[in-house]
Amino acid sequence: MRVFVKAKPSAKEEKVEKQEAQQNLWQNKEGDLHLKVSVKEPPVEGRANQAIIKALAKYFNTSPTRITLISGASSKNKVFEIK
Repeated sequence: MRVFVKAKPSAKEEKVEKQEAQQNLWQNKEGDLHLKVSVKEPPVEGRANQAIIKALAKYFNTSPTRITLISGASSKNKVFEIK
């Protein structure tokens, strides 16, 4: 499953929120999931990306090793693959 994420690093509070289709920048396909993920980690040396992976793992109740960053390593708009 592909998950499209709008990242918010250096947030006061960690949370995962589902986004409506019209709020997204990406082209919607059936089955796509769009989330806004806020994490406390700053966007330095991949720390925010790792925190997002942990937040997604908790949200989907799966292991972080099953989540891969497909694109957007240095962008706020990211695509993750969950196996």
